[in-house]
Amino acid sequence: YEGLDGTKAKEMLAVLREKLLTLEGSRLGGSRVVRADDFCYTDPVDGSVSAGQGIRIMLADGSRVVARLSGTGTEGATLRVYLECYRKDAVDEPIERVLSPLAGAANELLHVQQYCGVSEPTVIT
Repeated sequence: YEGLDGTKAKEMLAVLREKLLTLEGSRLGGSRVVRADDFCYTDPVDGSVSAGQGIRIMLADGSRVVARLSGTGTEGATLRVYLECYRKDAVDEPIERVLSPLAGAANELLHVQQYCGVSEPTVIT
């Protein structure tokens, strides 16, 4: 999601961060949340730690959702939502169909429409 109001996008993720501890065991996109955290990165060279790098939600079926906010776009903030899902039986199924339940659940969890006024991502890759 590109060109979002930075203040509203930060508020959206702050509200989700407050809910992280309560997500474990809840249902999301047809599976159960086994872990939810706000991840940090430790540089292997100098040992520096970068906190608040994004929100990760891991599901029992091996799927995960990652939401990261950055201000690197040309205008406004950019919310990147990464969806990962493994389906052994979905080899010939379009990826949009495979990811659709997870994408819808992530959108509802983030409340992108409510906070930022957009219902669909501007770029899908």
